[in-house]
Amino acid sequence: MFDDNVLKTGSNEMELVDFRIFKQGKEAIYEGIYGVNVAKVKEIIKMPNLTELPGVPEYIEGIFDLRGVVIPVINLAKWMGIIEPKEVIKKPRVIIAEFSNIYIGFIVHEAKRIRRINWKDIEPANFAGTAGSAGSLDKSKITGVTRIENDDVLLILDLESIVEELGIYSPKLDMNTADMPKLDGIALILDDSLTARRLVKDALVKIGLKVIEAKDGTDGLEKLEDLYAMYKENLADNLKVIISDIEMPQMDGFHFAASVKDDKRFDDIPIIFNSSLSNEFTELQGKDVGAEGYLTKFNATQLYNEVARVVNAHKKSIK
Repeated sequence: MFDDNVLKTGSNEMELVDFRIFKQGKEAIYEGIYGVNVAKVKEIIKMPNLTELPGVPEYIEGIFDLRGVVIPVINLAKWMGIIEPKEVIKKPRVIIAEFSNIYIGFIVHEAKRIRRINWKDIEPANFAGTAGSAGSLDKSKITGVTRIENDDVLLILDLESIVEELGIYSPKLDMNTADMPKLDGIALILDDSLTARRLVKDALVKIGLKVIEAKDGTDGLEKLEDLYAMYKENLADNLKVIISDIEMPQMDGFHFAASVKDDKRFDDIPIIFNSSLSNEFTELQGKDVGAEGYLTKFNATQLYNEVARVVNAHKKSIK
């Protein structure tokens, strides 16, 4: 549905599907403006015929079959605690999204357009003005905010959190470290999610690595400068791997990786992307900017195996 080749890898831009959720106020209907990364959207369809499921949360409207794949459908307004308008929504659409190798449909009141946004223009989710437009939505369910025309605010939703709430997906944390050779050195991890950083850090510490954390690409480059000031030309002997998310405010993972690989001080440090984006094109984009590995969040054993692979390959290359 979308032309993946239009957006240049490493440009620090993303494309969002701009969609609307309308809220019934006391005297008027209010329009909430939301977005989701195009890379997570497989297609947008008209409202299908749904099969209801007993004993599920109210915001799960049902399931339907899309070309042989059974997809649960979530009413976003209900999930966000928004009172829907009394009048019938004329153009409801279902956004079919994929992340962490899971398909799920989200009912929205209107799918508006595709927007190209620079990550520098996306603020973290601690934006004070989000509560009014998002109903009772927990701000932790908003990954970022950005200003659009007329000084309106677009909220980027953390749709993965719905999947976790439903129990469809949960991180695979267990790994048997008894037979795993320990690694030594430092790992730099980048993720705007504190929870994601904790999961990765816990797994890496178990296999012997010391961990330095960064909350986005800009912070990651600052941490690299600090490490270089400490180790100079011996940096590659100490910093064994960089593990980065892709979707991060200020500077995304692709732009961060391109900056690292363009700097002769850092270009031989292996980079692994660890993202909920699970499509093949995104993995190819990772290779385009020089990453040595790509993982879909989150499996601790797969993380270890990939880290061990790239670290050992790096050791051989610098001997």
